[in-house]
Amino acid sequence: MKNPIEQLNKIFDSRIRLGIMSALLVNEDVSFNDLKELIQVTDGNLASHLKTLEESAYIKVEKGFVGRKTNTTYKVTKAGEKAFRLHLDALEQMIRQMGK
Repeated sequence: MKNPIEQLNKIFDSRIRLGIMSALLVNEDVSFNDLKELIQVTDGNLASHLKTLEESAYIKVEKGFVGRKTNTTYKVTKAGEKAFRLHLDALEQMIRQMGK
């Protein structure tokens, strides 16, 4: 059996990326401003973590307008959901093994 620590995904090492993925897993989509408020980070910090997740194809960016104002929303991709669930499963497995 593989060591669960080896199955953890380095992309999700960041607490900010964990927060982003958690928010996107339980919501159909989340706006930039809502993510910023939920995770309590600066615009630049959030943007850099979103870019990493987008480049990994774990999230999808949708730009549009609400009235005349631009609105950017984010959705988790199927690949992103699968990768994040595998990461969470490995964490749970690691925690269970530590208790033995």
